[in-house]
This record gives sequence, C-alpha cells and structure tokens, in this order.
Amino acid sequence: HLVESGGGSVQAGGSLRLSCLASGRTFSIYAMGWFRQAPGKAREFVAGINWSGERTYYADSVKGRFTISRDNEKNTVYLQMNSLKPEDTAVFYCAADNTGIWYSAVGYNDWGHGTQVTVSS
Repeated sequence: HLVESGGGSVQAGGSLRLSCLASGRTFSIYAMGWFRQAPGKAREFVAGINWSGERTYYADSVKGRFTISRDNEKNTVYLQMNSLKPEDTAVFYCAADNTGIWYSAVGYNDWGHGTQVTVSS
C-alpha cells in the first residue's frame, strides 16, 4: 500500500517535495519510482531509486531539477522538485518494483493513488 502526499499548486520556479509512505511490505527490498501523467498524455517515468538509495535514474525532462531519495527506516521515498515549470503539471504517482531494475519503468507494478501537482506561469 503506497500513499503519496505533498502535492499542491505553486508558481513557476517554485519547489515542492513529494512523499510516499509504504506499508504492508518489506520496503527496503524494493526499488521505488515516481511517475507522472498529465491530462491527455501517457504516463511518464520520472525518477527511480534502487533499494539502498545509492543508484538513481531521472528522465531527461527533470534531470538537474528533481531529486529522488528514500529513508528505509521510515518506509518513505521522496521526490524533491525544484525550478518547477508549467509543463511539470501532472498527477504524480509513487510506484514499487520488485525486480530490482530501478531504471526501467517495466517492473513497477504496485501504485499509489497519486497526488496532483499544478505549476502556474
């Protein structure tokens, strides 16, 4: 069970920090990721992190602006989003992957319900 929080509305250039709390699983063995889906667009794999937090993946569209991290003691994964742009507006989803392949969208098969991020110009 994954529950996202931290979404909201900000102006372009602002920042938000998303959190995803995992329950009912051994959190530390899973790769975790963040995806987003804007209206009328396909779901996009934004960032992924391996079980230890030592390896990360970022989509080119967010590289240098977003940072994924995790705290295995708190069963939580984070997405720090800086320099937000209107095109970042989307529903952001947290997901878990039990294949260990944190850098590929294919293995993520357990999803949260999403949190809305809206960036105004």
